[in-house]
Amino acid sequence: MAMSAGGSSNLNSTINVTPMVDIMLVLLIIFMVVTPLLQSGVSVTLPRGKNPTEDANITKDTAVVVAIPNDGEFYVGRDLIKGKDNLIQTIKSRMEQLKPSDPQIVYIKGGVGTSYGEVVDVIDSIREAGFDQIGLVADKLKE
Repeated sequence: MAMSAGGSSNLNSTINVTPMVDIMLVLLIIFMVVTPLLQSGVSVTLPRGKNPTEDANITKDTAVVVAIPNDGEFYVGRDLIKGKDNLIQTIKSRMEQLKPSDPQIVYIKGGVGTSYGEVVDVIDSIREAGFDQIGLVADKLKE
């Protein structure tokens, strides 16, 4: 292959963006698949309200979230807890692990099928254990 001494060359200096677009689309698909899996805790069908306030602390890994999908079923995070005594012990140990700068709130996700009395019993047990800051979780009603 000989080089020409003149100024005319057949070299193309444009950037081929096709591989970059392919990589970006693959990354987009990966993030779309992984994002729903990042939810912490057990999925519970929450009651809906017109104006629940959003608390960003509930999605943190350090948040103490008690899920009650059905009567007699208790989860702290993703862990199934058998019995209210074990539930209170688990909440105490999780609250002791929190830093002083972390919010000292116990969040309760009561499912739609859960009886009101069950949620009230859990709230009473948490208060008897010495934790007064309790947050009830609800979804926003879509218009």
